Amino acid sequence: MDIYDFNVQSIDAKSISLEKYKGKVLLIVNVASECGFTPQYEGLEELYQEYKEQGFMVLGFPSNQFGSQEPKSNEEIKFFCQGTYDVHFDMFAKIDVNGDNADPLYKYLKEEQGGFLGLDSIKWNFTKFLVDREGNIIDRFASMTKPKDLKPSIEKLLAK
Repeated sequence: MDIYDFNVQSIDAKSISLEKYKGKVLLIVNVASECGFTPQYEGLEELYQEYKEQGFMVLGFPSNQFGSQEPKSNEEIKFFCQGTYDVHFDMFAKIDVNGDNADPLYKYLKEEQGGFLGLDSIKWNFTKFLVDREGNIIDRFASMTKPKDLKPSIEKLLAK
């Protein structure tokens, strides 16, 4: 099994195979619109715009599991992201990232790249997973890691 075996639901309720992203460097992020880290949408969009022509994509997965900071519907999330942060990277339907109902993609991400002290659970919104062009989960970054701080890691993978 690898990352390309998963199907996810777009924010517009379409089934998407992650096979679509084969050969790209991915940054997979659980996002929320009412979080202290929400301004990271701006930095994520900047990364996407800077590197998209080199084969880079950001995948945003809203989740309401942390302080109920994503109470909006998928339609409202899309409107918020486009209207407030001019987001053009791919957004997906709201999911759980932890617990019994965690999306299978997130179960896989956590198995492949455990968190601090080997604890797998996602601690908060805007946890980031970096995936290379072959679909390997290369690194996991905490919420407080600013998108711009990922540039060296992204550039290294894009250069391969």
